[in-house]
Amino acid sequence: MSLGSDGASMAPEGIFLEGSTHPRAYGNVARLLGKVVREDKVLTLAEAVRRLSGLPATNLGLDKPGGRGFLAEGMVADVVVFDPKTIADWATFDEPHQYSTGVRHVLVNGVPVLRDGKHTGAKPGRAVWGPGKVRWR
Repeated sequence: MSLGSDGASMAPEGIFLEGSTHPRAYGNVARLLGKVVREDKVLTLAEAVRRLSGLPATNLGLDKPGGRGFLAEGMVADVVVFDPKTIADWATFDEPHQYSTGVRHVLVNGVPVLRDGKHTGAKPGRAVWGPGKVRWR
């Protein structure tokens, strides 16, 4: 089974603070990796990463050259570097606007978006329209 979230993108600032959100908007993947993998040992780390990356990319037909989901030559460089010993979610229903911790670096389309845990200001993301049809790269 592929894993993901239907939570919207949020930020603990500005207009986003005018309403509440489900904690998954901030902590879905960190909770999976921290609680389900590390603490509860329901999945291995490798299996969780596969279910978050390669499997959904394959299911959506995005695993072709120039696509997503795998670290391989010719693929788009979407990369997350995290510490499996410290990744954790902190968002709660009472205080949902809290970032997860333990993620060091994020590259989207090969561009650093998070470096040493700090946002770089880059916004290289693109809309992907499925199944398997990347409309914007």
